[in-house]
Amino acid sequence: MKSIRMLLLLAMVMFTVSSALAGDAVEIGSKAPPFSLKDVDGKEHSLAGFLENKLVAVMFIATQCPVSNAYNERMVELNKDYASRGVAFVGINSNKQEGVEEIKDHSASNGFKFAVLKDPGNVVADAFGAKVTPEVFVISPDGTVRYHGRIDDSKDADDVTSQDLRAALDALLTGKEPASAATKAFGCTIKRVKKES
Repeated sequence: MKSIRMLLLLAMVMFTVSSALAGDAVEIGSKAPPFSLKDVDGKEHSLAGFLENKLVAVMFIATQCPVSNAYNERMVELNKDYASRGVAFVGINSNKQEGVEEIKDHSASNGFKFAVLKDPGNVVADAFGAKVTPEVFVISPDGTVRYHGRIDDSKDADDVTSQDLRAALDALLTGKEPASAATKAFGCTIKRVKKES
């Protein structure tokens, strides 16, 4: 009994520590943290560059997470459906154990037509307060976060009942506020590097 209590206490401490390291997510209506990261070919991209007269969907994704991988085809479809309507999609990989070559192979094998950037030391994930993969932040051309959360409500594409990201993009593209500007993202936790305290 004592060992179970100790395990529960340890689990609570670990959860609190990991949550503290990730920080709170950027709030809807606040400015998105600026970033500049390299893609899998070594080309530098900045948030400011993506924002030129466009909405930007920043998606924190992974190569090894089964939840993120369940969304690969849906992310390709979203990019295909919205790129011509003025939405720029960008993937960010912040997992410490997933290297550039792995990300490059993963992007190619899944037909990603959007840039996937490597976030060394999970600096950008920490700045956004991103905790899981996949997790999305939609940013308007003036740099304001307008939507934060999940792509939709089910890992299994056949069970989706709420197309949250599509609904938010459709609203924003017509000058309206999303009916649900914040939803609960779910997936694998971002595997962060240990920071010096």
